[in-house]
Amino acid sequence: MALKRIIPCLLYDGSGLVKTVKFKNPSYIGDPINAIKIFNDKEVDELILIDINASKQKRKPNFDKIADMAGEAFMPFAYGGGVKTYEDFAKLFKLGVEKVVVNSLIQENPEVIRKVVADYGAQAVVACIDFKKPMIGAKAPYSYIGHKIKYSMVDYAKYLTADLGVGELMLYSVDKDGTWEGYDYEAINQVLNAIDVPVIACGGCGSTDDLKKVLYDAGANAAAIGSMAVYSKKGMGVLINFPNRELVIQEY
Repeated sequence: MALKRIIPCLLYDGSGLVKTVKFKNPSYIGDPINAIKIFNDKEVDELILIDINASKQKRKPNFDKIADMAGEAFMPFAYGGGVKTYEDFAKLFKLGVEKVVVNSLIQENPEVIRKVVADYGAQAVVACIDFKKPMIGAKAPYSYIGHKIKYSMVDYAKYLTADLGVGELMLYSVDKDGTWEGYDYEAINQVLNAIDVPVIACGGCGSTDDLKKVLYDAGANAAAIGSMAVYSKKGMGVLINFPNRELVIQEY
């Protein structure tokens, strides 16, 4: 049986770490390098860092800063945000980034993703699906600027894995982000039943029970944590931390 993973997902605004609620109202958390050093000590499974403003501001990844972060990380390090060209991918991999998370590039230039998969392997690319429930209709994927994508959740997942060839999906619930209310188990299970690549659940984790439920009941291969990784508790102060992995595994 493949090892279940718990992955801190850090949001970066171009200068520091932030945390959002439903993709809005970012609150300052601190310096990413300090956070990475703490996660090194806690021996986390992997680390994901997303620059939430890069695509919106039409700027390139901050390669110098990413080099510092990747060099500090003792665990597999994934980065997403502002990646637009094959050369961007190549530079990130050279800096020590093991996986690149893509989102807006899927709509803008999918051929770049196909070429990266062909040259570096499916495992090098993670496709992030931001999804939410519209006022009318079923939950659907949305672009980084809030436009509904033409595919259904399942059809989009199939397109990303079967057509583009990405090796992993990250399902990020906009409605659950920063709420501490638990993952969107229904949507996660629906996608998992339709594809054959690993799925990272993201958005809403508030307890070790949520982790156990998403990893074992819903069947996600990995669980990303945001608020739980940067706050001591809901409504309380900043504290970089990581749940006791043994509690998630041994009690279930």
